[in-house]
Amino acid sequence: MLQVKNLNIYHKKDLRPLTANLSFTLNNGDKAAIIGEEGNGKSTLLKLLFDPALTADYAEYDGEIIKNHLVCGYLPQELAGADKAKSVFEFLSEEPAFLEADYRELSSLAGELGLDIDMLYSDSRMELLSGGEKIKTQIVRILCRRPNVFLLDEPSNDIDIGTLEWLEHFINNCTFPVLYISHDETLLERTANMILHMEQLKRKTESHCTVFRTGYREYVEIRQDSYERQERLAQEEKAAYEKQQEKFRKIYEKVEYRQDIISRQNPGKAALLKKKMHSVKSMQRRFERQAENMTQRPETEEAIFFRFTPGEGIPAGKWVIDWELPLLTAGERELSHDIRLQVRGSEKLCIVGKNGVGKTTLLRAVAEQLLERNDIRAAYMPQNYEELLTLDSTPVEYLCKTWDKEEITKIRTYLGSMKYTAQEMDHAIRDLSGGQKAKLLLLKMSMEHRNVMILDEPTRNFSPLSGPVIRKLLRDFPGAIISVSHDRKYIREVCGRVLELRKDGLFSVDSF
Repeated sequence: MLQVKNLNIYHKKDLRPLTANLSFTLNNGDKAAIIGEEGNGKSTLLKLLFDPALTADYAEYDGEIIKNHLVCGYLPQELAGADKAKSVFEFLSEEPAFLEADYRELSSLAGELGLDIDMLYSDSRMELLSGGEKIKTQIVRILCRRPNVFLLDEPSNDIDIGTLEWLEHFINNCTFPVLYISHDETLLERTANMILHMEQLKRKTESHCTVFRTGYREYVEIRQDSYERQERLAQEEKAAYEKQQEKFRKIYEKVEYRQDIISRQNPGKAALLKKKMHSVKSMQRRFERQAENMTQRPETEEAIFFRFTPGEGIPAGKWVIDWELPLLTAGERELSHDIRLQVRGSEKLCIVGKNGVGKTTLLRAVAEQLLERNDIRAAYMPQNYEELLTLDSTPVEYLCKTWDKEEITKIRTYLGSMKYTAQEMDHAIRDLSGGQKAKLLLLKMSMEHRNVMILDEPTRNFSPLSGPVIRKLLRDFPGAIISVSHDRKYIREVCGRVLELRKDGLFSVDSF
């Protein structure tokens, strides 16, 4: 059992509260999903539960974390910098249990995860693995420890559909507590039986955490129903109060007028009216007390508001790309061959395939082809945002071109619509969450009026609250989209065509 009692976490840089008096208990069989907008402290909470030293540089806390000698299996959102240069075997060998593990069990686990068993003993550097292969390798190391509580930060990021299904089965059948962060709504709907919702209200000056023992879809429905009832009751009480106030104002004005007239003409009656005015003012104070107890409009953290500029489309008959690639390689490794890729007009295309087959390598090659073209305005969002972002710059500095006052005001307005606070607009980009970095790249594409977007896992870092907004945004984008994704809702709701990359080329997928 893992217990958290009255936990308060503060961001050191701006003293922003990330949690306030958060308390919850995880028991065997609990599958607790942490949800919330980008930058709300979800990863910080998970790190703190595993090892407070991981957050010491930027956060401080008070309260109790009771683990009772639990063995924690922790999956970080990003591979630590020191681990990237290690070979796969070196990385796994740092867990002593890996070296003691039964080869047949390892082989079986590797097979379930879609890994070649030989890869676990290879000299390949961790940083050269695909995003999904990095996740799978870390899962192998975690499972070798045989933990009795799992703390998983975005385990669904970058893994292929087959491994996503394995992950769903693993979480559902795990007898130990599982506390995890995921932006994959399908995974949440199929696995969670407990929700921990972290919100930042009043322009991120207040933290509100809700713990609800129910499934994700049920939580969303209950929360929406509750807010609608509270909103309706607040409106009804406000309307009744305003009607009451209108009657009061008429009485007050009438008494005040009569008091003014009679005070000059009949001083004897003035005393009676003064008493009546005292009674009217007592009524006013009573109404004010009633107003303090009225139902308030519900506080909720709204999703981002953002849209692409109209007119960024492409004529239906124009070829965005008609390309043949005889051989796709990564270093000396042959990934695929005989690739033919065709995209016309404002088509929305998604490329799927197993981890390590070369999807990101292919998308990067496509980007190299399209970014050089002058007849289209292409933009590329890589899986690793740091390839394009200037990490020491602030979001405002990254987006500015002319540095005139009007441009800076416009940029700050746009960032505000993407739910950046004024302080976050002036933070270094390296301090932002993955979702905030993704928003920055999308905003830059919009400001530069791009009409072709090449997107590697575009929804991977957006919260479930922002997910529907982002999917609608991309679905309504008037230009073309060439993407790689394992997000099942994104594929179904946004993409008109799906291709699977295999060793012998690209093949159409009829249903998904």
